[in-house]
Amino acid sequence: QVSLVESGGGVVQPGGSLRLRCAASGFPFSYYTMSWYRQVPGAGREFVAGISSGGGTINYAESVKDRFTISRDNAKNMAFLQMNTLKPEDTAVYICHADSAEAGNYWGQGTQVTVSS
Repeated sequence: QVSLVESGGGVVQPGGSLRLRCAASGFPFSYYTMSWYRQVPGAGREFVAGISSGGGTINYAESVKDRFTISRDNAKNMAFLQMNTLKPEDTAVYICHADSAEAGNYWGQGTQVTVSS
């Protein structure tokens, strides 16, 4: 059974940091592009960052470039999002996404990140 479970969210002050984790199971993780999206109430999902299956290609949304870092550990079926210098506008549910052109895609349930003083 396919599973993507996010963790590491929480409440942090502006300027603070959080490290999100996405634990994957039930599919061949190392063949999938992994991405993080975020969503606020009443809005659609917004792309945050993505990393190719082997880690050689990484993309970021302009709003998070130079503050967030995406990474993955294929041996442990894990993806990560290191978030630094957090701003109130980063407040959202952060959702892990796995994508393969050949085999489809999967979504996690998300983890809440709140940036507030």
